[in-house]
Amino acid sequence: MYYENTPTLETERLILRKFTDDDISDMLLLYSDEEVNKFLPWFPMKTKTDITKYLHRNILPLYEKDISYTYAISLKANKQVIGYIHVNDIGGSNDMGYALRKEFWHKGITTEACAAITDRLRKVDFPFITATHDINNPHSGEVMKKIGMTYRYSYQEQWMPKDIWVTFRMYQLNLDGVERTYTKYQEKYHSFVEPLI
Repeated sequence: MYYENTPTLETERLILRKFTDDDISDMLLLYSDEEVNKFLPWFPMKTKTDITKYLHRNILPLYEKDISYTYAISLKANKQVIGYIHVNDIGGSNDMGYALRKEFWHKGITTEACAAITDRLRKVDFPFITATHDINNPHSGEVMKKIGMTYRYSYQEQWMPKDIWVTFRMYQLNLDGVERTYTKYQEKYHSFVEPLI
């Protein structure tokens, strides 16, 4: 029942919508920032050409699929794109990921965007979502907790293309009332449960 492709969502401060070529300049501010990209798998992109290639290779093709939840986070006030949020690997991990320009951190914007998508997924009978964060990036985990996700386990992965070992914490939220834990990361990587407070 959740066969839809990135329907536009609105919150008090935000419009979540599809990316377009008009967003290249705003995207460059996000994807080129070293601090923003510290906990993301790819290296920062430095030029509009890099951003355009990434948009056309990795994002726009998703809008041709039957199911996609891949959003630009834009401000209602001025339509500026300040981040992204998506649910990837639909039918598998249903992994939610996000990033935000650092001048907008700690204002509740990521939580607002995550809550909007979570509410939408509930309405269309989406089963569950997961999300992971580097243990060195606990602020990301706080967002997960605020939208009702709960910690399940941690695992260690060699993250590419940066080629570094990262310990991730995996959180999950079951939206359909069925209790389950997505275990593929446990099965593939060295995993363990931390005594989180």
